[in-house]
Order: sequence, then C-alpha cells, then structure tokens
Amino acid sequence: MDFLQRRLTLLIALLALVALSGCETTDNSIARNPTVPAASANSAQLRPGDSLTVTLQGVPDPSTNAVQIDDRSTITLPYIGVVDTSGATPGDLTQRIREAYISKKYYRTVDVSVSVTERYVYVGGEVARPGRIIWTPDLTVGKAIQSAGGFTLYAKETKVNLMRDQKAYDINVTAAQKKPEDDIHLMPGDSVQVPRSPF
Repeated sequence: MDFLQRRLTLLIALLALVALSGCETTDNSIARNPTVPAASANSAQLRPGDSLTVTLQGVPDPSTNAVQIDDRSTITLPYIGVVDTSGATPGDLTQRIREAYISKKYYRTVDVSVSVTERYVYVGGEVARPGRIIWTPDLTVGKAIQSAGGFTLYAKETKVNLMRDQKAYDINVTAAQKKPEDDIHLMPGDSVQVPRSPF
C-alpha cells in the first residue's frame, strides 16, 4: 500500500511540475510583441481616402477646396478637372496642380498649397464596427480596436494581423493590454484585421 501511495504522490508531483512549466512557457510566449519597423519613406505618399485642403492664391478668384482622394487615386478641382495623386506626397501634388493650371492656361502664375486634413487606418474582422478610423500620432493597435467598438465574442485577441508596407505582423493585443509599451503605434494606411477564434 505504501508503494502505491508513493507512486501516486510521485505521479501527482510530476504532473504538477509539468503543469507549472507549461504555464511558464505560455506566459513567456505572450510576453512581447514583435518589433514592427517604422513605415517606409513612402508613408508620406497620399493614399485613397485621404482628405485634403487645396488652396489657390495669387489669382483673381482664390479658393479653398476640400477634396478626398477617391479609390482611383484622383481628385477633382475647378477648371482643370481630374488630377492624379498616384505616388505623390503633398509637395508633389502641389507641383502637379500648379503645372496643370498653368499648362491649361487658366492662370499664368498661381500659388498652390496642399494640406492633409485627415488620414486613416482600417480595422476589420471580429470587431463591433469594422471600417476606417481617423489616424492620430498616438493611435495604437489596441486603441484602434477600441475605436472600432472592441472585440466581438469570437475574436482571437492573441493573433491580430497588422499589415504595413505589404508585410504582415501578428500582434497579441492581450499582451499589449498587460504591457502598454508593447502596443504597436499605427501609421496612416495601416490595416488591422482581427481573425475569428476557432473556439
């Protein structure tokens, strides 16, 4: 009987040790999120959905135009019509607009300024309100999900997908809630996708 009790005690101790080591491994695996590189130099480029203010001055009919870049990467302005914004920064677009007004002979000289009023990130998948969210310099993955109404009941919070510059990163939002310094800051044009948990 003593032999059986000793074996049972040893078996329980061994199972407890295995369970504790398993817990430690799990804790370590969610300790830190990956290092996500800052957006590349093309992050300054304008993107579909960006809201702009285009101001024309130094002409007989100065104007301020609020426009939004459409899904074809174009905007429409008075007299010159459609202007392509593909691959342009605000400075590049300023030059394109100036050249268009002068080459089409609407003005001989014109002062153009382009400023971005709103930029966006996109949040989809298992959140209450999927869609675009206005980007601010302090916006993180966790804050973007909160702005989208939070996770649904079926969300896999430990493997949220961040797309930046056509590369994907898995972000553990549960870990970021425990360590706010691990909550990844977003850049304009980033996309956050919350997958569905299989359970």
